[in-house]
Amino acid sequence: MLQTTFEVNKKTFNEYQYCQQKLPNELPENNIVIAIDKFALTANNISYAVMGDFLGYWQFFSASQPQLGRIPVMGYGTIVKTNHADIKEGERVWGFFPMSSHLTIQAGKVSSAGFYDMKPERLSLAPIYSFFERVENSPTYQKACEDLDILLRGLYTTAWLIEDFFFDNRYFDAEQFLITSASSKTSIALAFAIKARGEKTAIGITSASRVDYVKSLGCFDQVISYDAIDTLNNNRQSVLVDMAGNKHVLAQIHGLFNTRLCYSCRVGATHFQHVEIEQSLEGPQPHMFFAPHQMQKRSADWGKDKLLQLMAKSFYQFIKFSEKEFKLEHLTVCDNNSADKFTQRYLKVLSGKANASIGYINKIQHF
Repeated sequence: MLQTTFEVNKKTFNEYQYCQQKLPNELPENNIVIAIDKFALTANNISYAVMGDFLGYWQFFSASQPQLGRIPVMGYGTIVKTNHADIKEGERVWGFFPMSSHLTIQAGKVSSAGFYDMKPERLSLAPIYSFFERVENSPTYQKACEDLDILLRGLYTTAWLIEDFFFDNRYFDAEQFLITSASSKTSIALAFAIKARGEKTAIGITSASRVDYVKSLGCFDQVISYDAIDTLNNNRQSVLVDMAGNKHVLAQIHGLFNTRLCYSCRVGATHFQHVEIEQSLEGPQPHMFFAPHQMQKRSADWGKDKLLQLMAKSFYQFIKFSEKEFKLEHLTVCDNNSADKFTQRYLKVLSGKANASIGYINKIQHF
């Protein structure tokens, strides 16, 4: 049985290869092989690549060569081989995977809810990224929502925790949010969470061609294009959530608001070519947001069960919203021709040219 995996150059992201490896005939104790059924691809995954060294995303899955990396994605898989007494073949799981046909993990901390990958290289990473949820025991699983789940769960979790982080810190005394890359799904999710709480307003900033689309969603209180940033009222105390990673946009907003910018938060990087930040920015220095830190804090504040219940309730409200707003485009990868189509899809997302209203779902055909 062969495992085929998509790998990219860790510096440029647009150089790639398909790596094939033979899966082991005999598994070490507690190892299992998961056949990946489907995974989603969004700009959020590009952010994982951009932050691969800084936040450790390249450590999730070992690549075939040091200069190559395997970008994490969210998906569903089926256990096809197991050497763990408490995990059976045929079980279906949800988790973080590489863009691959299979994944071999060393399973541990097994419970009715799921289990963790205990490989040494993953032990230093945030536990959330090493957890595989047993679908049949999930209290929130809905088969009809599978595709939207893998498309949106990761980015909505990030967005929900960003909004909660600002709420937890009394918005740093700000009156409003400024959100770049407003057409990205993470930005839309953040605006949705802000509107759901109803305490602050949100201004979305996007490219001129996407202004009408973002306005039509009804999540933002105001939507402007990047070339209209100077028209913003800079007398209002504001917080910036930068999803774009464009140093020119960042500098322009910092220069306009200066001391009235109460906090500057960096999250994603949809404009990966401009991800570097100037150190001479006016106003506050940007801080990188790392979702697991806020999750760990809220787990300590409320208990893990309450946190997951709150997040799940909010997420499925967003799922209902998304059913009307996002279209899904499926691709079944089963041969070289469909692999080429997946490569084109990946490069389209990487370049920022993907339609913001479409969600890409990739299914793996196993023979």
